[in-house]
Amino acid sequence: MLICPGCKTSLTKNSNTLGLFWVCPSCDGRAVSLELVRKAIPRPIVNSLWQRARSGQYSGTRKCPACRRTMAEVPIISREKTEYLDVCTGCHFIFFDPREYEHLPKLPVVKEPKDDLSPKAREVLALARLEILKKDQESEGMGESSPEHWWEIIPAIFGLPIEYNYTSLKNMPFVTWALVAFIAFVNIYFYRDLEEVITNWGLIPAELGRHFGFTFISSFFLHAGLIHLIGNLYFLLVFGDNTEDILGKKNFILLVAIATLAGHIAHIMGDPRATVPCVGASGGISGIMAYYCLRFPKASVGFLWYYRFWIRIPVGVMFALWVLSQMLQVFWQVSGFTNVSALAHLGGASIGILFWWLTKKSFSKAIATPTN
Repeated sequence: MLICPGCKTSLTKNSNTLGLFWVCPSCDGRAVSLELVRKAIPRPIVNSLWQRARSGQYSGTRKCPACRRTMAEVPIISREKTEYLDVCTGCHFIFFDPREYEHLPKLPVVKEPKDDLSPKAREVLALARLEILKKDQESEGMGESSPEHWWEIIPAIFGLPIEYNYTSLKNMPFVTWALVAFIAFVNIYFYRDLEEVITNWGLIPAELGRHFGFTFISSFFLHAGLIHLIGNLYFLLVFGDNTEDILGKKNFILLVAIATLAGHIAHIMGDPRATVPCVGASGGISGIMAYYCLRFPKASVGFLWYYRFWIRIPVGVMFALWVLSQMLQVFWQVSGFTNVSALAHLGGASIGILFWWLTKKSFSKAIATPTN
């Protein structure tokens, strides 16, 4: 027996030319299988809905009509209106509230040919349909790795990851935007005298007391050059908005601050007598990225391989590869082969992991507890 997740009424079984579905006689909501939805709704919309539901970025409070698991409440834009659909990734059911299904675009109805064709003609028609279906599935598989927007090719050319599984934020990421704007402003304002400013206000392990310790803060906003600046701001924008949305503004600021401090400490411990100033927001951003990758393990990113092929991997895999690369760079750092502080990156990432560990139980309880 299927139960309506809204009014707790037993659903009644119905059918049409596409297949079976279940309707609530009280609220007129309906539970429809993913397979049936694919027959009625355009493929890109269904694929986007399913990928977002599986990304782990959306929680919900309603129980699936069939398996009683908590469904993901996934926003999807249709006809300039945002609908919030309840999706169960366990049994592949989608529950539509009244009028939600009607608001989604539909595939055109294909009229079946009259059954007066010869056996040979029916065979040719069946083979043609099979070929079309095969090409459709191939194009779908290829499109899963390519970006949705043309401008995303630009950062991909420079080796930066492209974010998939776009999420609609419940709250505007004002802190993330403010950090990006202020960091950009500081570096543009001091661009002509950037080297002198970095020398005076960068963090120097051998001179921690400079400016009464204010270099622990000022070094976060300064960057060594345009590439360093753009790269950090890009990662902050990609991973910061969702992290801020989940943690809230206060906890997000706390994460950035502690991750930055931990990055500074790790960098200082690498060589306390170093006199080269260290600058950049990488420690704080590493904490954000670590939290994002652990909080949304099913989300994915894409890379442009040899400027020809798109490779799509889960963010958890990306994070694991990133950690391994940073460990290798630590050896280069302490050996004096690079000025990039991998120790600061790992120090900041450790705080992101800690934040995820401390908050994951509270999130799981929030998802499991129904609200009125």
